[in-house]
Amino acid sequence: MKMNLSSRRTGFTLVEIMIVVAIIALLAAIAVPGFLRARKRSQASRIINDLRLIDSAVDQYAIETAKKSGDPVAVTDWTNYLKKGTNLYSTGLDILGNSYGPQTVDVLPQVPATSKTALSDVTDVAFWSPYN
Repeated sequence: MKMNLSSRRTGFTLVEIMIVVAIIALLAAIAVPGFLRARKRSQASRIINDLRLIDSAVDQYAIETAKKSGDPVAVTDWTNYLKKGTNLYSTGLDILGNSYGPQTVDVLPQVPATSKTALSDVTDVAFWSPYN
């Protein structure tokens, strides 16, 4: 009975598998904070875009209903001038669930305070300009 030594099974040792898992965990630890920061920054950009849309919608409402400067505009009035089917049209809320609230003709809409606070770590005062 002669045994062939070259027919050994090969595979990964426990140490090799642990090293691979550690490297993957390290890469994830590096990538996740950057991803979360980019996500928050895109949410802030979405809020700025919503504010521009709201400003335009309030102006259109004021022109069509002959409102003068300083007149209040309810949420249901300005949302009617947005694209139908969008989240902003349906709810009047920002991406974080905070209300933009009623607006005033010829006054720029403001960033909801809770949204501004929630996104303050990825934005500065200049980012929110002119909607401070």
